[in-house]
Amino acid sequence: MWRISHVKKVPANDTDCVIRKVREPFGILGNMSPHPVSWNGVEWRTTEALFQALRFPELHEARELVRAEKSPMSAKMKAKSLKEHMSVIPGSIEDMQNMVNVLKLKLETHDSVWDVLASTENRLIVEDCTKRQRGLGLFWGAALRENEWVGTNVLGSIWMQLRDRMPLYAGKVEGDLFSSD
Repeated sequence: MWRISHVKKVPANDTDCVIRKVREPFGILGNMSPHPVSWNGVEWRTTEALFQALRFPELHEARELVRAEKSPMSAKMKAKSLKEHMSVIPGSIEDMQNMVNVLKLKLETHDSVWDVLASTENRLIVEDCTKRQRGLGLFWGAALRENEWVGTNVLGSIWMQLRDRMPLYAGKVEGDLFSSD
């Protein structure tokens, strides 16, 4: 079963796989990376755009408005500007399941993402939100404070669970991260 602690502290290590900027070694694991995906026959420029759009009802025009944005950050800002129309509460179990789905899709679509995830071996994966600790920053990531990662780090946790379920023989992810199997 998926367990979430609201805030946890983990000692920082030089070998941690830190998601910070797209051009950095593990930036490909962030939703802002330029890796398009297809969801239900519709092309999305980034997993960030798809993830934000999934917070809206299936046939709501907000999904297309988010998809039409040229950059992942503008897609995120568009979604925020339309938050009164959201049907999925940010940070909810459904929101996390949407994140799992878009990350699985990114893995299945791009071998380079698969390769970077495999290269993390058994190391900690953390989204560094040290510069953006407000809102859901400490939920999806963690902040570096006095040589400790402080935050829930849901994005990093999902990547580590996906990594732990990587079959050795193929680039497909199996199983539901929210089940108890």
